[in-house]
Amino acid sequence: MSKVLFVYAKGGPPLGYALSRVAARSAVHLLALSALPPTVAASVDRLCASLLSPSEAERRDLVSLIVSRAQAVGADAVVTFSEYAVVAVAEACEKLGLAGAGTSCALARDKRMMRRTWEERGISQPRFRPVATEGDLRDAAGALRFPLLLKAAWSAGSTAHRTLRTPEEVPAAWERAREVMAESAQLGYAELHVAGAGADFLVEEIVPGTAADWFDQEGWGDYVSVEGVVVDGEFRPVCLSGRMPTVEPFTERAGITPAALPDDAQRRIVDLAREAVDALGLHTCGTHTEIKLGADGQMWVIETAARFGGAMTVPQIEEVFGLDLIGMLTDHLLGRPVSWPAEVRTPQEARGAAGSLVVLAVDGAGAAWPDQRVWDFPTVRDAVPLSVGSHLSVVAENSLPDGAPVPVYDPAAGANTMAALCLLSATDPETVLRDFRTLVDALPQVLPQVLPTDGIMEVQS
Repeated sequence: MSKVLFVYAKGGPPLGYALSRVAARSAVHLLALSALPPTVAASVDRLCASLLSPSEAERRDLVSLIVSRAQAVGADAVVTFSEYAVVAVAEACEKLGLAGAGTSCALARDKRMMRRTWEERGISQPRFRPVATEGDLRDAAGALRFPLLLKAAWSAGSTAHRTLRTPEEVPAAWERAREVMAESAQLGYAELHVAGAGADFLVEEIVPGTAADWFDQEGWGDYVSVEGVVVDGEFRPVCLSGRMPTVEPFTERAGITPAALPDDAQRRIVDLAREAVDALGLHTCGTHTEIKLGADGQMWVIETAARFGGAMTVPQIEEVFGLDLIGMLTDHLLGRPVSWPAEVRTPQEARGAAGSLVVLAVDGAGAAWPDQRVWDFPTVRDAVPLSVGSHLSVVAENSLPDGAPVPVYDPAAGANTMAALCLLSATDPETVLRDFRTLVDALPQVLPQVLPTDGIMEVQS
């Protein structure tokens, strides 16, 4: 039987989902670089042939650790679905002579190198500058047009994003962004292979996006993502995911599969995504490319990644289009024939629609809830009226337990302050969007309130 070394770290699709898809095709040896989610730990013995949780000392040379573990278990392929481990796994695969993302994988991880590569190719993107010090940021602010967005070069999930509207905001933005990267590292949301990556930043102009020129329905965000895969150096787009508007500064609230776009608009978006992915020279890996939509057909590539989209993007694709991307990629890495889509899938080919909603303590306009609430999914399920035929569930692996206080939203921390991840299935993407808007409006009303009493937090039903 074939053997796969599965390198797990935080981020990416839920571990339970990904692990089951790989285990259906091969014996799995799990290398856990992050603590296993409690909801998954019980199933590891059933799904995995072995589990290794290395010490901090063993992880200092991550590539060597992956190589030695792969050799020890006789792995025929090495996979990861975490943003924070893709570079290490790609380098390990090169040393092992196994298929992987390839030697240019870092171009799809370090946003500075990514943007420089696109700049050399003349690919449409926001104007930017790499920054390593507060002085660099001040100089960049003098050369670019406000408003600006400061972002960490190796982050994910909109972590450490800071909006700058005037030069006077530079010192505070620089200090807070660096603090958040340090906090994220403590939580396990940080690059695992490249030393000092948390100190690398870039700043870019915020381009004027609009959804109105692209979508018929109100409420869509002004950007989409192209989900795909690179197979032996050839980009294969799979489908487009739509979004709700982001929460200040640019924290993602919801992803919806498929995006309700006309065929012509979808083709033009895919063409730009193809240019961006092809420029990076990837070999074999999943891809997730975000594109900002502007007026009069304008588009800008924001970033791409050498892995599948995170949260529930991949499960949504399987539900809607019947494509098990993780299983298909695993088969390809093991040398088995795979029937990849010849062309990007359209909304007309979808079997309904699905979306995932990140629960943040902000309302539909992005304003903070007036008081703190307690996460309680049964209350949400029973109290919020959804459309006929819609089904709501909670992704336990990515959610706080019922009864836990919903964190106060911190714009700099982004998704680090999420309370839960909900999955909704519906008849079409327009219904998913409408139901999500209903949910966002209802949450601060239906969730129990946290009341302070003599220093002790009480819950009011």
